[in-house]
Amino acid sequence: MNKIIIGKIFFLCLLTHLSFAQWQITAKNFDSNNYYGVTVANGMVGIISSPEPLKVKDIVLNGAFDAYGRGRVSNIMKVFEFANMELIVDNQLIDKKNISNFAQTLDMQNAIFTTTFDLGNKVAVKSNVLALRHLPHSAMIEMEITAKQDVEITPISLMQTPDMLRDVNNYYHLIDRPHSLIPLMTSVAKTPTGKHTIAASNSFLFEEERGKEPQLIHEEWDNGMHRLKFTRKLKAGETYKFSVVGSVISTAHVADPHNEAERLTIFAALEKRERLLKKHKEAWAKIWESDIIIEGDAEAQRAARFSLYHLYSFCREGQAYSLSPMGLSGLGYNGHVFWDTEMWMYPPLLVMKPELAKSLLEYRFERLTAAKANAKEHGFQGAMFPWESDDSGQEATPVWALTGPFQHHITGDVGFAFWKYYQVTKDKIWLRDRGYPMLKEVADFWVSRVEKGDDGKYHIINVVCADEWAENMDDNAYTNGMAKEVLGFANQAAKELGLPENPKWKEVQEGIIILKFPDGTTREHASYNGEPIKQGDVNLLAYPMKQITDPKIIKKDLDFYWKVLADNLPGRRGQSPAMAHGVFSILNARLGDTETAYKQYLDSYKPNEVPPFNVLAETAGGTNPYFATGAGGFLQTFINGWAGLDITDAGIIQLKTKLPSHWKSLTIKGVGVDKKTFMVK
Repeated sequence: MNKIIIGKIFFLCLLTHLSFAQWQITAKNFDSNNYYGVTVANGMVGIISSPEPLKVKDIVLNGAFDAYGRGRVSNIMKVFEFANMELIVDNQLIDKKNISNFAQTLDMQNAIFTTTFDLGNKVAVKSNVLALRHLPHSAMIEMEITAKQDVEITPISLMQTPDMLRDVNNYYHLIDRPHSLIPLMTSVAKTPTGKHTIAASNSFLFEEERGKEPQLIHEEWDNGMHRLKFTRKLKAGETYKFSVVGSVISTAHVADPHNEAERLTIFAALEKRERLLKKHKEAWAKIWESDIIIEGDAEAQRAARFSLYHLYSFCREGQAYSLSPMGLSGLGYNGHVFWDTEMWMYPPLLVMKPELAKSLLEYRFERLTAAKANAKEHGFQGAMFPWESDDSGQEATPVWALTGPFQHHITGDVGFAFWKYYQVTKDKIWLRDRGYPMLKEVADFWVSRVEKGDDGKYHIINVVCADEWAENMDDNAYTNGMAKEVLGFANQAAKELGLPENPKWKEVQEGIIILKFPDGTTREHASYNGEPIKQGDVNLLAYPMKQITDPKIIKKDLDFYWKVLADNLPGRRGQSPAMAHGVFSILNARLGDTETAYKQYLDSYKPNEVPPFNVLAETAGGTNPYFATGAGGFLQTFINGWAGLDITDAGIIQLKTKLPSHWKSLTIKGVGVDKKTFMVK
């Protein structure tokens, strides 16, 4: 089955002429009707590519939510499309029908998306799109037009409004100084309910000295779009360069987004193209000091870097925003934050870039008060985090999903992530101010959530399992195991700070039951009898948890639950999410079953790739990329599986592992706060 799927994907890649070097992924001759874009992002602004030349599909702004779309709940905002261009050459408007040699390339090393094409024998065009890494609310588009004969060109910068924004106002004015002329095209609108105001502004950057810039014409077509253009004649062989910088911001970020969007655009414009590009590249060079290097498998190298690129793109240091399952690649899952963050995307970031991982924890800490209120509303103590979290930190799950009221393991997942950060960094000030206050509330929640049975054991009744097909079950293995983990971590944190151990936390930790079948296989929940599962649940007790450490039991659980994983059952391929396969691969790699681990590693991403860039969908055959959760699980197969890195009280250690036979070496560099290098040969 796997060979057939991989073969089909390989054939599709041949048709679309997907190619890649060590850092670049190029798509040519792609089908515009079967196109899933790639994203350039800086942790705040996400720009999604389009099959249309010089266009972007969407621009997404982190942190800005309002109620519209799926489920009568909040949704992350699409914002003004300030990065779209049009180009007229000798009165001919460029589109995908009249161009040739159309290619799109993502440079992962520098986070630059490049489009190239020709218009007959008239011009060759190149554009670069960058979400500027050092300027969180700003982006730049570089344009380069080379004349093959004498031509007249009219480049047009567009400012377009997505349908869900309302009360749109468009503005245009010039900032005129002796040393610089800055044209500002700005749009301001309300979000669907009026909760927020969003503003975007952009400006041309010309290479000519002051006074020799092209003459600009501003046109307002309607409230949904206005545009700024100029016309220039080029001689054969002449190359003309210019850029557009733009910024977008909302009242979720500042009190006065209209003025701030224009200020940020003015700042970028006066920094000039070369300086913006230099600082952007420097910022990405620093990020890539933490990298995964595979010798002997170019495809594995591409896939690892592509996944790292996306996680790095979707978050940034020094802020309090988290990661949605789809990152900043669109509106998937409303941009909400799930367990996907703490259990799948956060772990590779914690190992590779603790400073980025810290931002995800800060998001949760800032919403601790909301989680405490949520616990009280449900009759519990401590903090109860929502299954789907937005900017408010309140429950944002649609009411038709039972996960909102009952998928309580999310609270344990948050506590687990907080302790792991301390294990990696040993930052006692952070533990005092952030880690322990969080773990205390999480532990208090579990003490109030358990029920003591007639057997003298503690039980957790009526939950949605990590295997989400199992709803309203008792004593779910994952939920119970995670509660045991974080209760122990809370007391460890207290000890680290010289505080007394909480005896109730210890009593409940030791008393929570993990169910077993008569043969010793771990039972998913009290009613479980071998039904198909959406994803591994029990297996997570061996990794990332350490509730099960006996290799024989780990192997028994792996074999049992692999057979009932939906993706492995006849006619059910595509029902399990990408990361479901990754945990099986990690555990088999740690057990030394390299052949099985490698097959499961391939299953964790290959069937989920979609054209033309092989971005990841959530499931095999899915159509909802980019699935950053899957990227996180996939990266853990390298970091925690093949490389054997393990987070312990002693920090990051390396377990003995064996690589796939055709890999020469695997290097994980820039690890942890000390930026160590680990290698397996």
